[in-house]
Amino acid sequence: MKKTNKVIVMGVAFAVVIIVLLFSFVIFKSSSKGKTTDSMLKKIKVTKQSPVKAPISLDDNTLFDELPEITKYPLAVEGKGDVVIEIMTSPEKAGQNYESWLIDVAEKFNEEGYTTEAGLSIGLSVRPVTSGLAADYIISGKHTPQLFTPSNYLWGEYINANGGDVTVKSDRLVGNTAGLLISKNSTYKTYDDIIGAVKKGEINIGYTNPQTSSTGMNLLLSILKDGDDDMFSDKAVESFTTFQQNIPFVAYNTMQMRDSAKKGTLDGMILEYQTYINEDNVNKMYDFVPFGVRHDNPLYTVNESNLTDEELEAIDIITDYCLSGDMQTIATKYGFNANNDYKSEDSFTGAEVNKALEIYKANKDNGQDIIAVFVADCSGSMYGDPLNRLKDSLSNGMQYINENNYVGLVSYSDDVSIEVPINKFDLDQKAFFQGGINRLQANGSTASYDAIVVAMDMIEKAKKDHPDAKPMIFLLSDGQQNIGYSLETIKPALKDSKIPVYTISYTAEADTTAMKELSEVNEAATINADSEDIVYKMKSLFNSQM
Repeated sequence: MKKTNKVIVMGVAFAVVIIVLLFSFVIFKSSSKGKTTDSMLKKIKVTKQSPVKAPISLDDNTLFDELPEITKYPLAVEGKGDVVIEIMTSPEKAGQNYESWLIDVAEKFNEEGYTTEAGLSIGLSVRPVTSGLAADYIISGKHTPQLFTPSNYLWGEYINANGGDVTVKSDRLVGNTAGLLISKNSTYKTYDDIIGAVKKGEINIGYTNPQTSSTGMNLLLSILKDGDDDMFSDKAVESFTTFQQNIPFVAYNTMQMRDSAKKGTLDGMILEYQTYINEDNVNKMYDFVPFGVRHDNPLYTVNESNLTDEELEAIDIITDYCLSGDMQTIATKYGFNANNDYKSEDSFTGAEVNKALEIYKANKDNGQDIIAVFVADCSGSMYGDPLNRLKDSLSNGMQYINENNYVGLVSYSDDVSIEVPINKFDLDQKAFFQGGINRLQANGSTASYDAIVVAMDMIEKAKKDHPDAKPMIFLLSDGQQNIGYSLETIKPALKDSKIPVYTISYTAEADTTAMKELSEVNEAATINADSEDIVYKMKSLFNSQM
């Protein structure tokens, strides 16, 4: 009997050991302890495809084609009447809470029932769109409202210098200023001191992409102007390059920059005063130092020569209403119309704005090469429109990647496939890259983090030949990881690598929380986009980072 019991006990123990071993094998890839890129690679099935070339278009896509339909950016207020005037506005004037001034104005205007002298009823519609994007709509002619109010006048100059047609109706709708935010503990308290400290590498500040951000554009122009009387001289460009060398990253948007600042990554950043004064978690941490041209939200008519007499009359009535004492009181309550004693001695033309943006694009990486791997989700959940738009956005985005960069392409579903190894992004590599894009097909599960590990390994090997290159990964996915390594497993190795992972989601159901967490490991951006606007957003991202 005892022998039988001993056998049973040994059998149970053996079974337990087998179960533990099997369980350990299953969770091995989810363990977050002590994993390196090399050790993780041993558990990933990687296929190396033979790259094939495909024809590429040498013609730039038109701005009209890249922009999504304007319905992607719906009206915040829809006016009704015989004469309806749409005003396209920067979002700080038509959002929620303290950013709702123009919404309040439009709703009150519409309630009061204004009419023209001929008795035609007037309706006011409001459409919030970021200033740079709104400028592109007007320039392309894809959507032209009757009125446009960006954050500052630089966008009006930019539009007219690039084939658009806007005319100043009012130099100031509501007053605002751009500012450098600097930690309250910092000893640097003036614009010159802050910029000088950045150039010396003594502090880290963040700023937003000047190709899309009003405050970012303002800072770019200010630094070039400070560099020399001739803002495009070698000395001025060198001044900007020195500044740029000591910027940890240029944020894709203000939200990314603010998140980094909250985590203590940055000693300072740029922001408009109206946002600064309303955000307690920001104004308690930072002092505000105004700089550059004022952000007085000018009002423009768009294609004025095409407007009817009734529309022009309605615009006069709307302008007077916005500038009335009651509406300005509301604006002041929301944080506008402060710092009225701040004046700017500088002014810029549209040609100067264009030239400054060219300098930014050419010098943002200070001649430093970039090594980038694009990681494309080809799981079953990407089937159909998401994958088609992913392929379209990559094909279109190629034209915005500088040829001095080194680029590779990885795809994944259950396993990982290296579609195109990293090479300099010359004409041959672009043809291979397009061939890899064409080959992408959707099926299987979603091993997102396995693919990130493979991309990290590719970059680490490429950096041996290009040690000074700046690495980055672009993950294009719906975010629904369900197989392979977990984020917690790869996070230590990813953090050690210092490789930022930019994540781009392609469906409304994307797991944006996980993608945002992945991007935040090394200070990168998360872009939420769908099939309607992904091409334009990818263009903006590549312009700022590649």
